[in-house]
Amino acid sequence: AMGRKNNTHVPDFILMGLTDSEEIQLVLFMLFLLIYLVTVLGNAGMILITHLDLQLHTPMYFFLRHLSFLDLSYSTVITPKTLQNLLTSTKYISYTSCFTQMSFFVFLGATECFLLSSMAYDRYVAICNPLYYPVVMSARFCSHLIFGSYVIGFVDSFVNGLCMSRLHFCDSNVIHHFFCDTTPVLALSCTDTHGIEIMIFIVAGSTLMVSLITISVSYVSILSTILKITSTSGKKKAFSTCASHLLGVAIFYGTMIFTYLKPSKSYSLGKDQVASVFYTIVIPMLNPLIYSLRNKEVKNALLRVMRKGEGSGQ
Repeated sequence: AMGRKNNTHVPDFILMGLTDSEEIQLVLFMLFLLIYLVTVLGNAGMILITHLDLQLHTPMYFFLRHLSFLDLSYSTVITPKTLQNLLTSTKYISYTSCFTQMSFFVFLGATECFLLSSMAYDRYVAICNPLYYPVVMSARFCSHLIFGSYVIGFVDSFVNGLCMSRLHFCDSNVIHHFFCDTTPVLALSCTDTHGIEIMIFIVAGSTLMVSLITISVSYVSILSTILKITSTSGKKKAFSTCASHLLGVAIFYGTMIFTYLKPSKSYSLGKDQVASVFYTIVIPMLNPLIYSLRNKEVKNALLRVMRKGEGSGQ
């Protein structure tokens, strides 16, 4: 490491992972593997059902299909490598792989922020202006929202990549984390990262805040509308639709804000890693469960698809 003074391209980074204890590593491996399998099955299932069942060809399920795709992707960007590292003693990740992982992670995370805001807006129109719903949430407008979300994700990732490409790594190549996240990689740089940190903070902060404000405004309007509904069953129905969304949003933003919107000097291995495990490994599994298991429409669609399969099988 001493001979590599001021060499921008450290050939490999070492990911420290979550723990040194081999027993705990094995337990985590089993746990994360189980979570990953549920994530893949749950999200692939959601994509398939919303595609196969015609009654689910509505804007809400169009967004949910993309949410499942994003969750499946960003879980796949992080979990398999983490699983591999939990089993091996040499936890190397190449320079290229590290920055690829980081770019995809930022791209998918930022896209999900704006997808969640699109979903909140969709619920707002459905509950607050139900008569205009088919007009406002046309297929074309939904596609524009999705496209916009991906574009913003790409721009965020591109800016992040530009900033990161200007770093020089010289002394240490040990990343104190289980995946290549911006904060722990910034901590390794031997160039002054102050300007880059401010830039990344502005980009990440504006992404989180703009999408969070959209979500908050939508849900405040929704709640005030729900409170005006006189029938109890109507109140229950409207509230149950939104409760699941709010739960998903709360966990996602809670852990994201806890991790990113604070100075990197206060980066602590234990707490931050637990928060990261949440939004990188656990949340992609929770989303299909939160959005579909509490949802009669998805259950009915599943039954219809299965019956169709049985019918054509006979």
